[in-house]
Amino acid sequence: MNADRTRAPAATEPPFDLAAIRANRERLGALVKTTPVWRWDTDVTRRRFGDRVELFVKLELWQHTGSFKPRGALTVMQQLDAAALQRGVTAFSAGNHALAVAYAARCLGTSAKVVMPATANPGRIAAVRAAGTEVVLVPTVHAARDEVERIAATEARSFVHPFEGPGIALGTATLGLELAEQVDGLDAVIVPIGGGGLCAGVATALALAQPSCRVIGVEPRGADTMHRSFAAGSPQAIDAVRTIADSLGAPRAEPYSFALCRRAVAELAAVDDADLAAAMRLLFQDLKLAVEPAGAATTAAAFGPLGDALSGRVALILCGANTDVASFFAQVDRSATPRWLGA
Repeated sequence: MNADRTRAPAATEPPFDLAAIRANRERLGALVKTTPVWRWDTDVTRRRFGDRVELFVKLELWQHTGSFKPRGALTVMQQLDAAALQRGVTAFSAGNHALAVAYAARCLGTSAKVVMPATANPGRIAAVRAAGTEVVLVPTVHAARDEVERIAATEARSFVHPFEGPGIALGTATLGLELAEQVDGLDAVIVPIGGGGLCAGVATALALAQPSCRVIGVEPRGADTMHRSFAAGSPQAIDAVRTIADSLGAPRAEPYSFALCRRAVAELAAVDDADLAAAMRLLFQDLKLAVEPAGAATTAAAFGPLGDALSGRVALILCGANTDVASFFAQVDRSATPRWLGA
C-alpha cells in the first residue's frame, strides 16, 4: 500500500489556551468520562514495529454513547441559554453525533430532533430512538443538512453541528489534553478525520501541551474531504461518501475546523476499506475490541502507510465502537490478512 500522505501548511495561532480547555473539562464533569490509555505491546506490534515504536491506544470508544462525540455536543449545548434549551436542539449525523446529542439532551433536560441518512447503521438509528430522540430519515448525508436547516428555521431549535465551530473544537480538545497528561513525551498521535472536529481539537490541545508531538490525521479514501481541502488551501466538498466508515463520511469540510487542522496537523494519511476491515479484525483478535470502521482507522494507518516511518512514543485514538453485531462480523468476515502484517 502506498503511503498516501499530504503535508499540512502552517496557519494561525490557536483560538484557546490550556486554561480554557481545563475549565471546559471541569464544566463537563461526570457527564464525560476520562477514558483510559493502554500500551499495545504484543507479538503483533513487535513484529510490525520492532523496538522502534512504543504504541499506545486511547480508548475513547469507552466514552458515554460509544464515541468521543459527547465532548463536543455537551460543550456546545452547555453554552445555550435557558430559552434555547427549552426550544430544543437539532442535528444531522450518520449516528455517533446523533447519539451524543440525544445523550446531551437527556442530561440537560431538553429535547432533540436529529436527521439521519437512511443508509446509516440500523443499530445506531435504533439506539438514538431508544434514547427518546425523534429521528427523521432522509436519503443521503447531503440531504440531511438541508432538512436540519428546515427544522431549525421552522421549530426554532438550535443546530448542534457535528464537527464545526469553537464549541466542538473546545470539547474535543479535552480529549487531546487528557491524552497529553496520560502519556508523557509523545512523538506522534494519529487521529481519525471525518469533518475534522475531533482532529481540530486534539491537535490544538497537543500543540499547547506537547508542542514537539506530531499530529497525523487519517481519512478513508472514499471520504477524503480534508485531503482535498489541504491540497486546495480551502474547505472542499465531495459528491458522495464511498466508505464503510460512515462516521468519517463528512460531505464537506468547514472553515473553522479546517483552519485548526491546517494549523496543527503535520500530515494526512489515507486508508482504504479493505485495510479498515483488516484493522477491525486485528483489534478484535489482538486487543479483544469490537470497533466500528471509523474506530479502526488509526490502526489501519499506523500498521499500513505510516508504519515504516513511525518511531518513538505513538498514540492511536480509537474513536468509536457504534456498530451492530451483524454489521461488525460481516465486515470482519470479508477482510483478509493485510499486507502490512507481513503475511
